[in-house]
Amino acid sequence: MEGPARSYHRWRLWLAAASFLLASAYLVALIATGGAAALRDRVATFTLCWAVQLPLVLVALGAGYRLVALPLGWLGGYWLPRRFGLLHQPFHRWLGDAAKAALIGMLLTLLGAETVYALLRATPWWWLWGAAIFLVGYGVLTWLVPVWLVPLFYRLVPLDDVDLRDRLLGVAARAGVPVLGVWVADQSRKSRTANAAVIGLGATRRIVLFDTLIKEFTADEIEVVLAHEMAHQVHNDIGKGLLVQGALTLATFWLADHWLRAGTDWLGLTGPADLAGVPLFGLILMAIGLVSMPLANGWSRRVERQADDFALRMSGHPAAFIAAMERLGTLNLSERDPHLVKEILLYSHPSIGRRVRRAQDLLRPSG
Repeated sequence: MEGPARSYHRWRLWLAAASFLLASAYLVALIATGGAAALRDRVATFTLCWAVQLPLVLVALGAGYRLVALPLGWLGGYWLPRRFGLLHQPFHRWLGDAAKAALIGMLLTLLGAETVYALLRATPWWWLWGAAIFLVGYGVLTWLVPVWLVPLFYRLVPLDDVDLRDRLLGVAARAGVPVLGVWVADQSRKSRTANAAVIGLGATRRIVLFDTLIKEFTADEIEVVLAHEMAHQVHNDIGKGLLVQGALTLATFWLADHWLRAGTDWLGLTGPADLAGVPLFGLILMAIGLVSMPLANGWSRRVERQADDFALRMSGHPAAFIAAMERLGTLNLSERDPHLVKEILLYSHPSIGRRVRRAQDLLRPSG
């Protein structure tokens, strides 16, 4: 009989595939029907400034897609996690969080698009300059997340359990990672899922625990989960991740430049910066993202495996690590042993079963 975790992830996979196909079909339809060119011409009647035309085009295209994708958004974001007991947030609060996330995403998209199209109009080397600017942007966002973005979705309060706080700060001290303190996020008002993180850079770095983690896990288990997160700081995984993301952006923009110029000739556009080509640009980015996803996930799994090894060495409690992984898998409805191909293509972390077996090896007597 199929377990709830396997069923849940099967649903997620089908919905993700449906969303990808719907977005692709939407963009193809805009190109094939001349809808993108008509929108460009319509926007040009309001203003001749391309920098104003671009956000108008993007907002119109984004609003159209949001409308046709509403059923899938509701199914994947609200109905599915509620059906499987992961989400208990009232619909109006879920809708408020979704609206905030959409608004932030739209603002970041507009900022990124203005940058890319300004460079497209200015230099054939736009892909190189664009990747450099985006790399700086990734770093700024990482620094700002704990200060500006996380509080938009969670109420953060200092951890009032003095013994646990001192214990976790001791983990940070042993790892050589300076932090501002330990905060608790009120995840329980939304979901049963549990997690911990060390977020921010430099002066904004802090430990954040979901209140569900504090409620459901022992102090030993919380310590080993935090030790895993500290490993990312010790190994400078955030900095390395920014560089990897920058390299992927550089490769993406370089490929997009070639394909966009080829598509420009094919579609009879005036040039790569023609706003009627925005859907084509979107299709190119989606295709490259689909191909590069397994590569990024493979790198991420390697990083997470190294962080697990660090946590096991630092804590010296493989039994606590195993218990924490099992509990996380249950609360977060993780698929314990997905098919190897599925894990390779789609998983950014090693599966729970693989992580547990790696820790169990440390419990077996040598020889």
